[in-house]
Amino acid sequence: MLTLGIETSCDETSVAVVADGKWILSNIILSQVEHKKFGGVVPEIASRAHLKTIVPIYRQALQEASITLDDIDIVAATMGPGLVGALLVGLTFAKGLAFASEKPFVAVNHIEGHLAANLLKHHDLAARHLTLIISGGHTMLVEVKTFGEYELLGQTKDDAAGEAFDKVAKLLDLGYPGGAQLDKLAQQGNPDYVRFPRAIMKDQGYQFSFSGLKTAVALHIKKLTPEQLDRHRADIAASFQEAVAEVLVTKTLKAAQERNISDVTLSGGVAANSRIRQLLQERLKQAGKRLLYPPNELCTDNAAMIAAAGYYRFEKEGASEFIVNAVPYLRLE
Repeated sequence: MLTLGIETSCDETSVAVVADGKWILSNIILSQVEHKKFGGVVPEIASRAHLKTIVPIYRQALQEASITLDDIDIVAATMGPGLVGALLVGLTFAKGLAFASEKPFVAVNHIEGHLAANLLKHHDLAARHLTLIISGGHTMLVEVKTFGEYELLGQTKDDAAGEAFDKVAKLLDLGYPGGAQLDKLAQQGNPDYVRFPRAIMKDQGYQFSFSGLKTAVALHIKKLTPEQLDRHRADIAASFQEAVAEVLVTKTLKAAQERNISDVTLSGGVAANSRIRQLLQERLKQAGKRLLYPPNELCTDNAAMIAAAGYYRFEKEGASEFIVNAVPYLRLE
């Protein structure tokens, strides 16, 4: 069964074709460059950019998969969370395709899409597993009972991990988006240069907080002369990254042990961070657990994960109604 996936929740325009929820036939991703000069995503600009590119990206996805719309069985698109204007572009386009071609339409939760990214690469992943979703908008620790049945164990009380990465990258003049640049720079630095605070919050279970860490980095940088900052830029990046990694890994390992879960997955844009992967791999291996994560191209927002999630949603619940609307603050349920 072929699923056409469409993703336009933020600043990536993506269309993909996935077979049986597992096999990627095409996955075209166009990242918008218009926002770099503003230091962040401008919603109106994002929406207009999606409008300009959605049709050619769709055509390219079909061409790469060597199929036509007639071959598609399901049309799936992100309904939220995300920027409402951006979401409406992909959602409306998908509804139009499905209605005109008389195909079933499935509205997909973007967060569930990130969960499904691992199903595209790890076909032996246990139905019950633990997943850490870390991106620019989300930091969540979720126990997956089976696809579509979740228990949210904890989430960030303020900044998401990816948001903290981007803000600290901006403080270090690394440009936008800065998460990948910070990771690269941190590999050249000393993670013990300064011990930034770790918000372990032992009395709050699996909850996360990164605003205090971001503020601590800002205050440290403020004390430095321009020359000192240039000399220690990589050290600050490494020290910050180590603090984030330790908090994420400590909470995830605790949940895996207390709930007796063997398979742990990473998903979301920050799942591509090399230090978080390395530290979590080490700690989980010591505890006899297995870590799985998608390749980098499936960590970022992409339509293949939406197609996979749409396929499994369709199997579980059938088609969505065409009246479904974009929900910018949609929760994982």
